Amino acid sequence: MDGTFRKQWMMVQQDQQISEAIERERPRLRNFIRRRVPDQSDAEDILQEVFSELVEAYRMMKPLEQVTAWLFRVARNRITDLFRSKKREASTEPAVTTEDGETLQWEDLLPAPDAGPESAYARSVLLEEMDAALDELPEEQREVFVAHEFLGYSFKELAEQTGVSVNTLLSRKHYAVLHLRERLQSIYDDFRNE
Repeated sequence: MDGTFRKQWMMVQQDQQISEAIERERPRLRNFIRRRVPDQSDAEDILQEVFSELVEAYRMMKPLEQVTAWLFRVARNRITDLFRSKKREASTEPAVTTEDGETLQWEDLLPAPDAGPESAYARSVLLEEMDAALDELPEEQREVFVAHEFLGYSFKELAEQTGVSVNTLLSRKHYAVLHLRERLQSIYDDFRNE
């Protein structure tokens, strides 16, 4: 085989592998993203970004042994990026404060990602457990929790967007928090006792 023909043949092979991966993983990946991102257009944008990164990884000849795991990791990272970019600077909702009066964000409650291997491991375990616990919530509770806690929407804004009363939204979030607190308590206790 000459070099040009070999290169074209490899591109055709890559295109086929990419197409097969996208076709196989699209439904599950879309559902994964939609459960975490309330806005459908944001969810579709993330899905497209993930597949663009897949194409780029193949084109750069990066070895992807576990494509499915890689796709879901990239999706989780893009969702986190979305949450960070949409966070509101000035929220009308009360913030969590320490006894010293310091304001905390939910991310402040996690170990720092750059504080060494043990902290990075603890952070990844906590985020995976949080993700699993969010999946267990009924859709209405999950959506209000994510929109309020991660995206920074006020209950008033959510009520205007959804047509659901503020009291109902508060109730949904309350039940979500109770479930998450109960579900994550044992993990918190395990890390505290180490």
